[in-house]
Order: sequence, then C-alpha cells, then structure tokens
Amino acid sequence: MLNESHQKILTKMYQLYESLFLHNGYGEMKIEIKLLKRGQKEVIIHCGKQYRYVVDNENQPGGPAE
Repeated sequence: MLNESHQKILTKMYQLYESLFLHNGYGEMKIEIKLLKRGQKEVIIHCGKQYRYVVDNENQPGGPAE
C-alpha cells in the first residue's frame, strides 16, 4: 500500500488529467519512474513541463523500511 508521501503526486496527476480532459484539443501526459540509490524512486510527470518527485521505495530490499 502506498503511504501519504504519494498523495502529493496523485493530486498533481489528477489536476493535470482534469486540465487535459477539459482542454478543447489534444493533450498528452507521460509518467516516468526511475530507480535511485538509497531505496528511493523518482517520479517524473511530463505534461507540458516536468513535475519531479522523489519518494521512498518501501518495497525495496535495503530501503528505508529495513
């Protein structure tokens, strides 16, 4: 289960989706997730510009949960 640190990302994704859907034309949103050191992941949302977030990966061996 995702913890509360993901809520900011999910809120931004919802806002961008809503904006794209209500736009009277073409729109595109892409989500990229990269593995980082120290048991973290970087989430990048591409939608006109980039929104970058770094979150802990609790499921990763050697990550913050251990």
